[in-house]
Formats: sequence, C-alpha cells, structure tokens
Amino acid sequence: MRGSDRANRPEIRSCNASNSATTRSRTTQPVSSTCQASAVAVLVGEIRQLDRRIAKATSDIEAAVAESGTSLTELCGIGTLNAGKILARVGSIHRFRSAAAFASYTGTAPIEASSGDIVRHRLSRAGDRQLNCALHTMAITQIGRDTPGRAHYQRKRAAGKSHREALRCLKTRLSDVVDRQLLHDSATELAAGPGGHSGAALSSCAAG
Repeated sequence: MRGSDRANRPEIRSCNASNSATTRSRTTQPVSSTCQASAVAVLVGEIRQLDRRIAKATSDIEAAVAESGTSLTELCGIGTLNAGKILARVGSIHRFRSAAAFASYTGTAPIEASSGDIVRHRLSRAGDRQLNCALHTMAITQIGRDTPGRAHYQRKRAAGKSHREALRCLKTRLSDVVDRQLLHDSATELAAGPGGHSGAALSSCAAG
C-alpha cells in the first residue's frame, strides 16, 4: 500500500485529528487556567478594596452622626447609618412648614384613591426615595418588635386594611415622629448654644 493511500484512510485521518486536538487542549488548558486565576485574583483585590472603602465610609458616618449630637438613633429602627442618611438628606428641618410637608418630602404622605364608599390610599412615588427607604426600615423593625409602631400597625390591620396599606399608615406616622425628633434636636441645640448639645431625647420607639 502506498503512503498516500495510507494517509487517506478514514481511521488514520481520525487518529491524526484526535492527536491534534489533544495537543491543542494540552497547550491551551494551562493558559486558560492561568487567565482564570489572574482574573479571580483581580476580583478578590477589588472586593477587598471595596470592603476597606465601605469600612472607612461607615466609620466616617458614625463619627459625623456622633458629632451632630442627634437623638435619632434613640428611635427604634434607626441605626447610625440611617440617622446619617436622614440628617444629610433633610438638612435643616425648619425648611418644612409642617409635618405634612415633611411627609410629602419623604414620600409617605397618603394619596387618596377612594372609590364610592370605599376609602383607600395608594402608594406615593413622589418624595425622596432614600428617606422613604429609611422610614420603611424603621417601620419593618418596629412591626417585628413590641413597640407602639407595631400596635399602630395591628390596629390598622384589625380595621380591615391590607398589609401594604397598614404599613403605609405606619410610615406616615413614623415620618411625623422623625419630624418631631429633628425639631426637638434643633431646639436642644439652640438652647445649648455654641458650646454643645444638652437635654433629653424623646422616648425610644415612639410612634406618636
């Protein structure tokens, strides 16, 4: 049998193709694994850098909230980060003419959506969504604990309101609580003068 005939036989061509594929696999596999390991190392480095930045930002916020002398953190459901968020986004509480104006700004003011004899209120998409989120966290925390906020929520549920409706009512109530707390802090700061903060904060976990 001639050499050209042997090379053209199907079984020989198949064997040659298999050997070629195996060689390519052995060549590319280490390269691919190296690239993947390098990519993972880069991602791990970025995650660690983000962790350090988050830790630094958290520390800075905690220091700023402590320096402000706010009593927001004494309210059930408001931690240091949410207190910092509220202080930063509200600014001066005196720019709001009333608790209703503040509720409108936080997106918790009820919007009537009644039909006939059925009185309903729908979710407001207006207002500052970051403040709304902080009040939502506060409401969920209070519902999960033995607080006046939970009692208010349960009264609304007993009156026939759905979970979402009762939650919206509680958020409106808590918006008023935060408004009063900020006004209290402002009055305390004015009474203390430039020397610092004095006075007692409103009771913890208040809901009205």
